[in-house]
Amino acid sequence: MNLLNRSFWAGGLAILLFASRVIAEDTPLVPLQQIVQGTKDLLPPPPEITTNRPTWQSSATLGLAMARGNKDTLLVNAKLLTERKTPWNEWSVGMDGAYGEDNSVKNYEMLHGFGQADHFFTHRLFVFGRLDGLHDGIKSIDYRFTGSPGLGYYLLRQTNVTLATEAGPSVIVERQGTTADQYAALRLAERFEYKFSPTTKLWQTVEFIPEVDKVDNYIVNAEVGIDAAIAKNLSLQVYLQDNFVNQPAPGFQNNDLRLISGISYKF
Repeated sequence: MNLLNRSFWAGGLAILLFASRVIAEDTPLVPLQQIVQGTKDLLPPPPEITTNRPTWQSSATLGLAMARGNKDTLLVNAKLLTERKTPWNEWSVGMDGAYGEDNSVKNYEMLHGFGQADHFFTHRLFVFGRLDGLHDGIKSIDYRFTGSPGLGYYLLRQTNVTLATEAGPSVIVERQGTTADQYAALRLAERFEYKFSPTTKLWQTVEFIPEVDKVDNYIVNAEVGIDAAIAKNLSLQVYLQDNFVNQPAPGFQNNDLRLISGISYKF
């Protein structure tokens, strides 16, 4: 009986060895790299890493008017604006200027810059801080700095239309003519923007800044314009600026109006 069992197991082992040899000869060898790659294909792909971090949106605008002949004139306008918006904060920094000559005599020299930061408490209510600086060589304004903190509220805040109001105290430090002065003021402002399409928009701003102790000494700055794309990163801008100073320096008019057109590059 023991001999029969031993013969059974020996025969079975011989058959197993013969079968494994036949299978090995008929089956090609698979490189280790293919085996590893095969296991990777069975795993789900790694998730894509995406960020919604807001970026700065900037634009530079240049306008030029020149005439030669019986009258030689030159007028250059330039503007730079950069903005960043998040759900709870907004920042904007800008600068614009103009220089002009008439028969080689300077007749325009203006440089203006501003910076503003907004922080939202709700979808519409926000607190802001703003600083403006102005130099006008023709109107004898060596400098005028205006600091304005305050509260703002969006009456409209939608994808294609916004309307915001702002109010707060201001401090004005200026040198106009031979007189240096500083005084407290109030700033009331409004800004509106409407997008006709992703490539065309209309904007409008106005601010009223009266002196606290002398309400008849006030400044009004207003602007309205339109921006229409003409290429991927290029657009045509046409805007109207109005600056009214109720008490200008002696010898100067109290209102300046400018109609400006230029090519804007967005980056």
